Amino acid sequence: MNKERILRTLRILLILAAIILCDQLSKNIIRQKIEYNERISIIDDFITMTKVENTGAFLSLGNHLPKTGYIILMILAPLIVISYAFYYMLHNNNLPKTINLALCLIVGGGLGNLIDRVLYGSVTDFLHFNFVIFQTGIVNLADITLTTGFFILFIRMAADSLKKEKKPEQDKLYNNKQVS
Repeated sequence: MNKERILRTLRILLILAAIILCDQLSKNIIRQKIEYNERISIIDDFITMTKVENTGAFLSLGNHLPKTGYIILMILAPLIVISYAFYYMLHNNNLPKTINLALCLIVGGGLGNLIDRVLYGSVTDFLHFNFVIFQTGIVNLADITLTTGFFILFIRMAADSLKKEKKPEQDKLYNNKQVS
């Protein structure tokens, strides 16, 4: 293994560790210091904290699954996806930095929530954002990093797609100029 690959792997592991550590620390503080459904205003009504336990996924989807369904859909399926993304990230040395960052955010956020599901049977959510024109559900830091990772990935893939669409047009123009 060359030095550059080792440093890249260490950077990935450091980012993942930071995401998971911040997520788990914040959830532990909330579990210890805030009562269920207690509402604490951080910035007026823009950001509030409210402790809830979410046994499901996004917006409590799947919170009434039977035990076997819960294990398969809320633990095993995410673990497979996270494992593949982690493997992909480590074994593709030529990934653009934005894709690498996006995957780190997705894997780190996914692991943060997966740890909660395995250890506690639910995920501790506590942040609520009111953007006036819309509000979020109650989320946690893992949710925020995961969502940010998906947005970065989506934007990067859309930008790459637009470049590919424009490139044939540019090649065509270049080829026409040469022929003329």
